[in-house]
Order: sequence, then C-alpha cells, then structure tokens
Amino acid sequence: MKKDRLLIVGSVAFDSVETPAGKTEMAMGGSASFASIGASYWCQPLVVGVVGEDFGEKQFDRFADHGVDTRGIEIASGKTFHWRGRYHDDFKGRDTLETALNVFESFDPEIPREYADANYVFLGNIDPTLQTKVLDQTSAKVVAMDTMNYWIDTAMDALKNVIERVDLLFINDEEALQLSGEASVLGAANSILAMGPRYVVIKRGEYGALLFGPDMRLFVPAVLLEKVVDPTGAGDAFAGGFMGSLASKGVLDRSSLSSALINGTVIASFAVEAFSVDGICDLGQSEIKARTEQLENMICH
Repeated sequence: MKKDRLLIVGSVAFDSVETPAGKTEMAMGGSASFASIGASYWCQPLVVGVVGEDFGEKQFDRFADHGVDTRGIEIASGKTFHWRGRYHDDFKGRDTLETALNVFESFDPEIPREYADANYVFLGNIDPTLQTKVLDQTSAKVVAMDTMNYWIDTAMDALKNVIERVDLLFINDEEALQLSGEASVLGAANSILAMGPRYVVIKRGEYGALLFGPDMRLFVPAVLLEKVVDPTGAGDAFAGGFMGSLASKGVLDRSSLSSALINGTVIASFAVEAFSVDGICDLGQSEIKARTEQLENMICH
C-alpha cells in the first residue's frame, strides 16, 4: 500500500559510460532519474528538475511507466546535462571525460504547488545553495539529502547549513571521512551527527551500507552478484529505494529504517546489473522479494 508521496529534486541527465562490461551512449541518467524510479516500487515520486529539448518522449515514458510525476521537470531551450565517464578495470575508480552542464547550469528549482504537501523529500546531489532553496519551499516531515566530494571541497559552509536542517544524510565512506576530518567511519558518523542530522547513512559500495543515529547502529551487506555492468547511479537508486520504502511506512523508527536500508540495497543491486536505469526498470514484485530474501538469508541471526 502506497502511503505517501516523495518529492525528489536533482539532476535529470544523459550519461555516456564505458565500463569493462561494455559501453552506452546518451543513456538516461541523473540523480533524480535513478532515485525516482528506485522509489517508485514503494511510493509515488514527484520530480523537480530541468532537461533540454533533446530529452524526448522515450525518456518521459520511462518515468510514466513507473508512475513518476514529472510535472516539476522543466523543458528548457538547449541540451540536457550530459556526463561522460570511463570506469577502471576493477570498477572502483572512474575518470570523468566530459561534463556538459547545458541547461542544468541555470537550474533554479521551483516547487510546484501540487507538490507542496509531500511529507518526504530527497535532495539529490546538487549545489547546496539550491538544496537550501528547496528546503525553504517545503514543510516536509522527513527530509534527506545526498552530497559529494566536490561540494565538500568548494562549498563547505553552504553544505553544513543544509546538513543541519535535514533529518538524514546519504554519503559514501570516503566523503564521510573528508567531511568530518575523522580517520574512521564510526568517528565520521559521530562527527556528522553532531552537525545536526538525525541519521546518517554511509554507503560503502560492495561492502554494504551503515546507518547511524542517536539510538541505533544498523548494517546491511551488499547483495552478492556474479556480474556488474555499470555502477553509475547505484547510490541514487539506493537512496530512492530507501526513501520510497520509508515513505510507504509513514513512520521513522528502527523497523522502518531497517526495512529502508534493505530495500535500498536491493534496488541498488539491480541498478549495477545494467547500463543506465535499465536494471531498475520494470521489476516485478516477485523479483524484488526474491532478492530481498537472498540478502536477508546472508545475514547471521
């Protein structure tokens, strides 16, 4: 049963990616794309973003097939944000070959009136000044955000201003150490919690994910996969699955956070098995259930 709506603000983009498993050109990507489709299995996502005139019916149909509300996506004159990258042979490192912001360079998020009553918000990895602008336009009961090393390097003060206003921060382990100045994940988590959020989720890729809060510490391992095709967007799919699951529960407690951590991990595992959003599109509930059981059976009780 879908209990609430999730407002997602972030990038909608085209990705051109080369990995040891192959390559793709101008495929649908962006934080809001992965997060919204990942969330759609548990709630109705509402997306605010901007695309160019080259973002066509085929791409919008991918959203529509998952019940994603795209009325908040502006179609601007010009081309859609495009990222090109190449992954190393071990998939752990990647090189950015091209970043063309295009219409995203002037992105100025305005939250549609129809979205104002969304109780859950996910702020994708965008400029913290834009994340602040979104916060000023919403009154959600649960707000989560993502960030990255670029904003830690270039906009630390603005970033900390956002972090102190949110309920939950998604961040990977390297960025957590960088943001906190600590030498351990636990030390980083405690330091970040002192900045203001109620919970911090530290993503560790193939080593799973950790959630820290004042009253709990939770860990979920990654799903064991025989083959990885493309890690791009997996973190956003994870956050989308997590927040969609949380919105479907309607409460913020240990049980709902545990389920969200598992569901986010499961969706991320599908994301890396294909290029673009292909891995998380059109999943059946039986597929999600089977992989969830696979993950839960790995965990010692």
